[in-house]
Amino acid sequence: MHIFITGIAGFLGSNLAEFYIKKGFKVSGCDNLVGGDLDNVHPDVIFYQGDCEKLDFMTQATKDSVDVLCHTAAYAHEGLSSISPTLICSSNVIGSTSVFTACIRNNIKRIVFCSYMARYGNIKVPFREDDNLNPVDPYGVSKVAAENILKILCNTHGLEYNIAVPHNIIGPKQKYDDPFRNVVSIMVNLMLQNRQPVIYGDGEQKRCFSDVDDCIYCLDKLITDKNIVSQTINIGPDEEFISINQLFKIISNKLQFNQEPKYFATRPNEVKEATCSAEKARKMLNYKTTVSLDKSIDKVINYINQNGTKKFKYNYTLEIDNENTPITWKQRLF
Repeated sequence: MHIFITGIAGFLGSNLAEFYIKKGFKVSGCDNLVGGDLDNVHPDVIFYQGDCEKLDFMTQATKDSVDVLCHTAAYAHEGLSSISPTLICSSNVIGSTSVFTACIRNNIKRIVFCSYMARYGNIKVPFREDDNLNPVDPYGVSKVAAENILKILCNTHGLEYNIAVPHNIIGPKQKYDDPFRNVVSIMVNLMLQNRQPVIYGDGEQKRCFSDVDDCIYCLDKLITDKNIVSQTINIGPDEEFISINQLFKIISNKLQFNQEPKYFATRPNEVKEATCSAEKARKMLNYKTTVSLDKSIDKVINYINQNGTKKFKYNYTLEIDNENTPITWKQRLF
């Protein structure tokens, strides 16, 4: 089987590629290397550098008898999307549409799209797949838009699709020098430099976190199981649901970090509680959490220790600069 992965130099895409290389699959993929790292790309991957928004590029990259395309590429910046909405929406809507169109042009049989928990917004937890969606930021809106475009195009042109809805994936290869996302990696990177981590708001916002290996187990089912078609399925544990303050305590205890975090104003449109029901994944994918949050955090710490701490890189332009723009971003406080 030939799998094509967009965002293959990124966190999820590179781990997924490595999984399939080990299984003996042919793996190709693309990345624009804005959020990804070329060092993440397995040497056996057929790699194309370019942007998903470019339809001709995507058509050329996916023309070699691809069986399934997994679309992991995105500017996955929920908070930043209220400050740089053009950047986020262009990538996630136009880029996704280009990817789907290239699949149709090249008669690719199945598309698996990685959406995100931001599709749900501020609704009652745990999030269920059949909930009424109420995204509260442009990132969430862009994911819902891409989902709808995917369904329309696949139903019109006869392609199979599945939609995965991951919830805060963490693990090795996650970018830890990005000041706009990845709270676990940001905290670990800062604490290992003996710097105080940043918490927005009161720190009582609650999240679930999914280890990348558990996420890949589910994605593999959505990619390869011929009996699972036209499904939208949450990926994430519903056993562990913790506050950001609790997360800080867990990491600081592991690293024997003795300073307190710095608290800043809440970021615009931040959801207070976000966790999913994994009931559908358990029934359809035989999903179970195999890596606890505690062990997953250990994997992140080990990865950053092995690769060395990094200075944070402000790779994205702040399109809106006003009183709602977090001071940590305006003044580059990381």
